[in-house]
Order: sequence, then C-alpha cells, then structure tokens
Amino acid sequence: MKLSAALGFLPHFWFVLRISIRAVMLSPSLLLKPTLVSRISMTFVWQLFGNALDENGREVKADLMTQSAHGLVLDLGAGHGHTANYLDRDKVTKYVALEPNTLMHPRIRETAKAAGFEEADGSLVILSCGAEDTESILSSVGAVDTIVSVLTLCSVPSPELTITSLVRDVLKPGGVLLYFEHVRSPRDDVAWWQKLWTPLWQLAFGGCKLDRPTHVWIEDALNTEGNRIWKEGRRWGLKDEPEEHLWWHQVGKYVKMS
Repeated sequence: MKLSAALGFLPHFWFVLRISIRAVMLSPSLLLKPTLVSRISMTFVWQLFGNALDENGREVKADLMTQSAHGLVLDLGAGHGHTANYLDRDKVTKYVALEPNTLMHPRIRETAKAAGFEEADGSLVILSCGAEDTESILSSVGAVDTIVSVLTLCSVPSPELTITSLVRDVLKPGGVLLYFEHVRSPRDDVAWWQKLWTPLWQLAFGGCKLDRPTHVWIEDALNTEGNRIWKEGRRWGLKDEPEEHLWWHQVGKYVKMS
C-alpha cells in the first residue's frame, strides 16, 4: 500500500481533533466528559459535511433502500436522518431513527418531516439508545420489518453480539437487513494499516473502527438453534472504489428466514 494512501486519514483526524480541543478550551469541564466532547465534535462535523456525505452515497443508498425497505424501518445511527429520503412512503409505515447523540435529534425531525414522517402522526419515532440496547428497542417499537445500517456498525459496542441480537430478536421473520458499511479490507497490507490507525481514529470519530469485518459477521449470523439465519442475501462493493483504501466499503441485502 502506498504511504500516501496509508496516511490519508490524517487530515480528517486533525480536523476533528482541533474541534475537540476548541470545545474543551471553551468549556474546560468537558475534560471530564469525553463522550460529550465526541458528540459535540461529531455534531459539528455532520453540520458541515452531512449533506455532502449523503450526496456522495446517494446512488448506492437509493439502490439499496428504496425498493427493499418496507413496513416498520429501524435506522441504526440515524445521524441527521438522511435515510428517510430514500424510503418509499407508500411502503414504509413508520421510520424509527436510532441515534444516541441527542444533539442530532432536531435535524432528524427536520429531515424526516420533509420526507413525510412526523412524530405527531406516529410515523416517526426517535430513540436515543444504542443499537446494542435491543431490550429498549423492543419495548419502544417492537420487532421491525427492516433494519438499515449506514456507516454505523463500525462503532457499536460488542459488534458481533449486537448484530446477532438485532437480527435474531429485533428483525421479524422474513424481514430484511440493508447495510452500507466500511469494513476490513481483503488486502493484507491495507488491513494492516487499518488496524494500526484504528486506536487513533476511534478517539476522534465516536468509536468508529476501520478494521471490523462487519460484512462477515452479518453473513455468518446464526439463529438460536445454531443454524443460518438468512433465507437469502448478497453483498457487493462500490463501483470504481480503489483497492488501496482505508475505508473499503461493502453493501448488502439479507432476508431473514420466515
């Protein structure tokens, strides 16, 4: 892997680090609240770049979600709620935005409302728990027809257990899991750099890890009897994405056994 590609994360890292330092300088008590510092930084990043990031993935997300998402949709790590823009309102009865960073919630409401989902009529629910808290999800909305994960499973705690709990307990039989994630590269040299930089990267970007084989964990998910949980599924990569890339993406659609 070329050194220039391996060091490609540094500008992003220093940008977020400067935001965090500035937040602490303005309010020194934040030194005792690292999670809040991370959330403030990520909120600022999303305000600046959220729409551009969404636009860059528009074609992929439209292809992934618009035809397949249906019924009650659970959006993991909703951010500003951009997923709502790709949902067919005639097919989706309720949009559940799961976003632990409550500073993002006002923007979720704005984005969802523009797409036809509102709390007032029950078509929008915003949850502040994490994806690993399946008990809270089930007690709030019950089982769901569709789970959507866009650049989120890279940062959830206990990822294998979280993925298993979500698809076993939260996703209905016959339901669909749709994901668009950056994952561990199949190239050993790239994966080496991903592993090297992950401790730094996760400090700046809310626990995001560069070296998770998320796609493998999803494909290998088993039911409570130890059998394959998926009736069918496929995954694919991004068109023209370079192999020497610290953020190697995979996209997938999986249907749970009925």
